[in-house]
Amino acid sequence: MKKRTPIAAIMTKKVITLQTGDSLNKAEYLFKKHHIRHIPVLKGEKVVGMLSYTDLLRISFADAVDEDDDSVETIVYNMFTLEQVMAKKLVSVNSETSIREVAELLSKKEFHAIPVMDNEELVGMVTTTDLLNYMLEEF
Repeated sequence: MKKRTPIAAIMTKKVITLQTGDSLNKAEYLFKKHHIRHIPVLKGEKVVGMLSYTDLLRISFADAVDEDDDSVETIVYNMFTLEQVMAKKLVSVNSETSIREVAELLSKKEFHAIPVMDNEELVGMVTTTDLLNYMLEEF
């Protein structure tokens, strides 16, 4: 394993995003369609938050209703905006940050995804799953 391998080597480059005006229903649709757990939230081109699938589960009755019945979730989702539910205090890294530095950061924080930003532009995202897959590949 190389000590200074940049995060760009393992990050997801085609990032699914939401805009601040998007609905929580759209967010849930994207989570399920793309089998992902974190979505950066943009205001125009600027990253202003991160929504996790867990954030949605906290406000919904997803575990308490039939998967085919989305009426309860729709009612609950209409009570909140995306900006009310998303995490706003983001930590980001740039594409040259080493994989080791990102792993240390994720191991000490209570989140599992970090946007990768170069010159304030979203260029990718890295998750704990990306790091685990990298480790498995290396060993």
